[in-house]
Amino acid sequence: MILFLAGVPGLAGAVDTLVALALTRDRAIINIDGERRVLKVGDVSPEGVRLLQSSSSLAIVEYNGEKIELAPSTVTAPIGLSNGSGQPGRVVLWADNRGFFHVDGHINGHSVKFLVDTGANTIAMSSVTAREIGLDLASGKQGIASTASGMARIVGVTLDEVSIGPITLFNVSAGVIDGNSPSQPLLGASFLEHLEMRRQGSRMELIRR
Repeated sequence: MILFLAGVPGLAGAVDTLVALALTRDRAIINIDGERRVLKVGDVSPEGVRLLQSSSSLAIVEYNGEKIELAPSTVTAPIGLSNGSGQPGRVVLWADNRGFFHVDGHINGHSVKFLVDTGANTIAMSSVTAREIGLDLASGKQGIASTASGMARIVGVTLDEVSIGPITLFNVSAGVIDGNSPSQPLLGASFLEHLEMRRQGSRMELIRR
C-alpha cells in the first residue's frame, strides 16, 4: 500500500503529496508531487522538503516548519517512473539456446544481468554479487536455504530499488546465498509477482500490473 500524505497542515503551498518509496539508514527515496527525489539526511529537495532522519522503517522530513513521519511500502508503479508512453511498463525477452530468459537490470542503481527464475520465491544472488554491488548484509536476517547445490547459509535483505527496463519496484525482498552461486542474480517471485507474464514459445513479455 502506498503511503500518501496529502492535505496535512503545514503542507500548504507547492507540496501536496509525499510518498515514501524506499528508506535506508540516512537515505530516503521520496516521491514529492510526482517527482522522485533521492535525499540524504540534511538534504533539501527542490520543493523545500528536508530529510531530518531516516532508517529502514521510518523517515522524518520537514516542510514549512512541520515535521512529518513517512513509512515505506512496496511500490510497483510509482508516479514519475512510467515509461513515458502512458502505457504500462513492459519488457520483451527472448529465450537463449537453452531455453533460459535473461534480462539486463539494476539493483540499487548497480547494473546486473538477471536470470528469470519463476521457481525462485525471491530475488536471489550470491554473496560475491552482493559484495560487488555494495549490499550491507550486517542487518539482514540469517537463515538456511535449500539450493540446487544443497543446503546453504542465506541472508534475507530488502533491496531499495530493482528495475528492468521501464519497470521499477522498491523495497523488494531478496536472499543472499553464501558463496559464488548463483553465478548471476535470479529474478524470482518477490519481483515477478507484481508483473503479468505472457509467454509464447521463445518469447516472454513482462508487463507491470
